[in-house]
Amino acid sequence: MSSALGRHAAELGALGHPVRLAVLRHVVKSGPEGAAVGEIQAKLDVPASTLSHHIDRLSRAGLLDARRDGTYIFYSAVFPALRALTDYLWEDCCKAGAGECC
Repeated sequence: MSSALGRHAAELGALGHPVRLAVLRHVVKSGPEGAAVGEIQAKLDVPASTLSHHIDRLSRAGLLDARRDGTYIFYSAVFPALRALTDYLWEDCCKAGAGECC
């Protein structure tokens, strides 16, 4: 198995939960500056310990970066990793079909 395939499997595994998808979506919408943990928690209305678990899973998969600013922690999306994942998912689109996709 290639290292890229293993990385993409880990990324997709990290995305395999509704809360993690919601976290990532919120952070992506926040742009490169990211979103503070408190903001994410307020938006998603999940307990802090639950949110911490899900953020950790996304971070370990390489989809989120953390930045400390004083007492706040901001999480931002790792856009190159997200682009590589979506490119991987689409790279063989329609090659074996009738060309009516993408």
